[in-house]
Amino acid sequence: ADWRLALWTLCSVTLPVLITLWCSFQRSRRQGLIRDIFRKSKHDWHYTDLFGQPSYCCVCAQHILRGAFCNCCGLRVSEGCLKKADQLFLCKEIMMRSDGGARSSMPHHWIRGNVPLCSCCMVCKQQCGTQPKLCDYRCVWCQYTVHDECMMDCLKTEECTFGEFRDLIIPPYYLSTINQMRKDKRTSYEKVVPYCRKHWMPVIILANTRSGNNMGETLLGEFKIVFDLSKIAPAKALQLCTLLPCNAVRVLVCGGDGTVGWVLDAIDEMKIKGQERYIPQVAILPLGTGNDLSNTLGWGAGYAGEVPVEQILRNVMEADGIKLDRWKVQVTNKGYYNLRKPKVFTMNNYFSIGPDALMALNFHAHREKTPSLFSSRIINKAVYFFYGTKDCLVQECKDLNKKVELELDGERIELPNLEGIIVLNIGYWGGGCRLWEGMGDEPYPLARHDDGLLEVVGVHGSFHCAQIQVKLANPVRLGQAHTVRLILKSSKMPMQVDGEPWAQGPCTVTITHKTRALMLYHSGEQTDDDASS
Repeated sequence: ADWRLALWTLCSVTLPVLITLWCSFQRSRRQGLIRDIFRKSKHDWHYTDLFGQPSYCCVCAQHILRGAFCNCCGLRVSEGCLKKADQLFLCKEIMMRSDGGARSSMPHHWIRGNVPLCSCCMVCKQQCGTQPKLCDYRCVWCQYTVHDECMMDCLKTEECTFGEFRDLIIPPYYLSTINQMRKDKRTSYEKVVPYCRKHWMPVIILANTRSGNNMGETLLGEFKIVFDLSKIAPAKALQLCTLLPCNAVRVLVCGGDGTVGWVLDAIDEMKIKGQERYIPQVAILPLGTGNDLSNTLGWGAGYAGEVPVEQILRNVMEADGIKLDRWKVQVTNKGYYNLRKPKVFTMNNYFSIGPDALMALNFHAHREKTPSLFSSRIINKAVYFFYGTKDCLVQECKDLNKKVELELDGERIELPNLEGIIVLNIGYWGGGCRLWEGMGDEPYPLARHDDGLLEVVGVHGSFHCAQIQVKLANPVRLGQAHTVRLILKSSKMPMQVDGEPWAQGPCTVTITHKTRALMLYHSGEQTDDDASS
């Protein structure tokens, strides 16, 4: 009886373990096969455990809860039909296969089933996708939809107009024609369609999938054709501008202020290469934490999916071109035996020394240790709040006025009792605060981001910064200048340029004008405060 009990106990323990191991092996084997198909496929497949809306497999027409979808053409298939779908369906082509001659049009690229909700048939104008099955067609380029019964042979060969956003789209036949002309060593693109079209303003979308709250991954699927900056450098992606009309290209940067700075640095490299006439205008879709540059240019304080991508593209079409000053920040360490080269940064937003730089430095160090915790904009701001509250009690940056000297356009400024100095290029600072304006209850010189002037302010501490953010206090306005020079005489202090912090010993910081960037300003996000200022 004891042996029988021991045997049953052993079986009851080992059997679930064996079943779990077997299931785990089968799952990893299945995932390996899926990854292999993804790697070899021309589709941009992504796997999901649950589709966000009722979905049907494009191969077997069965209802599916999980499976794979193509970020580029929108195909949805079950796991078992993945290999067959790869063979049956072509993906959306960025460049058409060359057939020897120049083309100026292309037919619709129809995909059956899973049409967007509330879409209407282009033939009968009735709603599509209402039946609980795989039905109706959608063109992946113009986004027109057609009922199964309305689909005629003529529609299958009809020329695609590219829909509402035809002035933003780079047609596949255009790139294939340009590629052929370059092989033939011809550079006269003026007669190529749509290069010769008057209102064509092609848009290139660059997305940083690691910014802020990880909305970049979602946008890759929404926009269909996007350069992922985690896989390709912006300098390489922007070379596409050299194949497009001069002074007509617009770039939509999906990311935080750091991503925008990265793209603007790549544009500066184009100037060095002699490609100045191909330089694009830059719009912003804010995905970062602070997004002060985006706020200044009217694109909002943060994007969380509340605006449809169609409206975003309309905003890019309607935006006005403006210029943004960019500044060179040179940090030269003190000492007779210092042989290191000065550190050089490019500033778009602001430079600071003091409590806000200390908060950024602590936040940066914490994020480096546990990056997985910082995937939400709310969590990021909560961590900033924690370090700001801590500094109110500790006051690590007190008596800054005794440690630094400040010169504006060569004139030394007598500093009052301060804990921090902030040099501003744009209107917003600290995640949405109009620092130079303060409470707005006293006159102050006009500040612009394209006037070649910097605004320099002082703060008494973290608590003073918090008061300014809720419009309960004014900053200490130290002046405006074309050139700012700051000398740190002793001790080590936290500094930051556009949210990139570091701890700095005795040095001289010199800020001078570098260049101007071509940006796009969207007036639709303007608030009452913006209008009054």
